[in-house]
Amino acid sequence: MSTESTAKTELPIGRRVAQWRVRRRMTQQVLADRLGKSKSWMDKVERGVRTLDKYSTVQQIAQVLRVDPTELLGGEGGPPTPTAAGAAAEIDGLRAALASYDVFRLDTPARPPPTLDELWQRVAHAWSTYRHAHYPQLLRMLPGLLDTAQRRHATEPATAAEPLTQTYRITASALVKLGEADLAWLAADRAVTVASSAAAGDPLLAASAAVPLGQILRALQRHRLAMATSVAAAHRIAPQAGDHSRPQRQSVYGTLLLQAALAAAAIGDTAGTGELIRQAAQVADRVGDGHDHDHEQTAFGPVVVELARVVTAVDLGQPDQAVRRHDTIVTGPHWSQLPAEHRAAYLIDAARAYLHVGDIVAAGRTLVDADRVAPAEVRLRPAARTVVTEVARHGPESAGVARLATAIGLTW
Repeated sequence: MSTESTAKTELPIGRRVAQWRVRRRMTQQVLADRLGKSKSWMDKVERGVRTLDKYSTVQQIAQVLRVDPTELLGGEGGPPTPTAAGAAAEIDGLRAALASYDVFRLDTPARPPPTLDELWQRVAHAWSTYRHAHYPQLLRMLPGLLDTAQRRHATEPATAAEPLTQTYRITASALVKLGEADLAWLAADRAVTVASSAAAGDPLLAASAAVPLGQILRALQRHRLAMATSVAAAHRIAPQAGDHSRPQRQSVYGTLLLQAALAAAAIGDTAGTGELIRQAAQVADRVGDGHDHDHEQTAFGPVVVELARVVTAVDLGQPDQAVRRHDTIVTGPHWSQLPAEHRAAYLIDAARAYLHVGDIVAAGRTLVDADRVAPAEVRLRPAARTVVTEVARHGPESAGVARLATAIGLTW
């Protein structure tokens, strides 16, 4: 894409209206008259003082200017819009990295492995990138990180098992979000294998590696297996009665219980879902919420348990209950402290709840909120695109929904 076309795409909608008005040789007064608006209203729109938040108004302006509404919607500035095609290309590179084994290389360069500190710094950066849902950047960095972690593990398996496990875990978590469940399963399987090796010997590490495995099995519609796997991994690190062990262990344990609950809800097991969430809530009360409570990259705490209650209510056919719970969660004190990836993913599920109760306007508003929090979470995840499609097909009630649908290539 040329610099000129990129700049045009990133113009605010008011500026694009002004450009097309000038191209059609209209004054602000003429355009305002044809729209039945005042010149002052038109001026504020073009300067960005007044927001065009109704799709019907965008359609009306587009009709007067004789352009397609998508010409006015475009992007709203900021970083380049992530695209599914771009992600697919990066996934191919990651697939090649996962298929690469040093033992089969005839010309492996004699490169010194990175220091352990350097490796941990790169792993921490990858986790941060994932938590901010910067998936295109993450996909670009993961092949190199996998190579680095594998080389370090080959020379020093005892100390490098954990960063290699974390690298596979990040890889699996990203791939399952982007609709590559089979490839994600490969990465998750390797994470569990490395974590369970004699060199690692850490039950907590193995249990943390099982977290994305549960997500992947659910994505593959293997819900009973996902529930069994998550429960088995949780029981392996379950604290004994009265044992308030390390918060890291508690957080992974609680997260696995929630994974099992989500799987139980998907098969309609209301009693099982309720019991698993009840157990997770007890653990969450001990762990607490807050910026310093993201143990083992789980973000586990009371607010995450509440999010799970909403999501499972939708899957159990209780969308009214889900909507009521949702309204209290997003106004709570700890909502904004969750990672952007977690908030946006949850908002997509909340939009599903609104769809089920027939509130298309609220569903669209929730999707737009998710897109503001983490655009790639909405625009690159196949599951999210499905929800956007459903909302748009009912008729986009807001310019925000129409803009989002346009960004991911939908027509309506």
